[in-house]
Amino acid sequence: MKLLIAADMEGITGVAHWDHVSPGHADYGRFRRMMTGDVNAAIEGAAVAGVDDIVVADGHDGGYNILIEELDPRARLSSGNISPLAMVRGVDEEVEAAFFIGYHARMGTPSAILDHTWSSSRVANVWLNERLAGEIGMNAAVCGFYNVPVLMISGDMRACEEAEKWVEGIKTAQVKKASGRFSAECLPPEKSQALIRQTAEEAVLQFKEDPEAATRVSVDTPVRISIEFITSLMVDKASLLPGATRVGGRRIDLAVKDMPSAYMTMEAAIELG
Repeated sequence: MKLLIAADMEGITGVAHWDHVSPGHADYGRFRRMMTGDVNAAIEGAAVAGVDDIVVADGHDGGYNILIEELDPRARLSSGNISPLAMVRGVDEEVEAAFFIGYHARMGTPSAILDHTWSSSRVANVWLNERLAGEIGMNAAVCGFYNVPVLMISGDMRACEEAEKWVEGIKTAQVKKASGRFSAECLPPEKSQALIRQTAEEAVLQFKEDPEAATRVSVDTPVRISIEFITSLMVDKASLLPGATRVGGRRIDLAVKDMPSAYMTMEAAIELG
């Protein structure tokens, strides 16, 4: 069985501030190690349940966060950025299931650690077929296009709640309880990683019992993507993208043929912005 572990950093054990996840800050190094530890816990749980082919996609910032020298050798690491499928790169390569580790809630979610959608400095909101979506929904929909179910997620309670709204039956590992954007009650690594390990094992065992029962997120086509930017200048730039329709001062709408195209178009629009 081939598994993709798509890892972000804001939902990792103990993370509560941008300094924890931003290269160049004093705390970043230790939270890279924490991220690697959470991912290793997911690898261990999946391996115990019988997964024999695991790829980890480092999806935070530039994609150079996980410490490969400390990564469980039962997995391979996909690092770097500027990839068509970005945070879920590799999902189109005969993957059977996916985990989301260290994920966060979409921009504007109350009591959610470091809530944002793709870029906290550029994006106010994203809609997928008129439904507000964050990275959880967008990435799950790309996975669904390739018939890949997302079996589990780890993060704060708002990320877990958001995932449950997108993926029926998803297993959740809540590693912290946020009380604001920069404050949370966090489990210590020993407990949070044990929870991730157990949840990963249970998720895989349940999937293996009945693979067809696992939820694959699907969206109607053509896919409609709407992006609300922070400033009008960003829309001045993003609206240069062929097919983009400007709606008011800070929003563009696009219609594309399928979910991977929608995902890549969103990436391009945000980069232009």
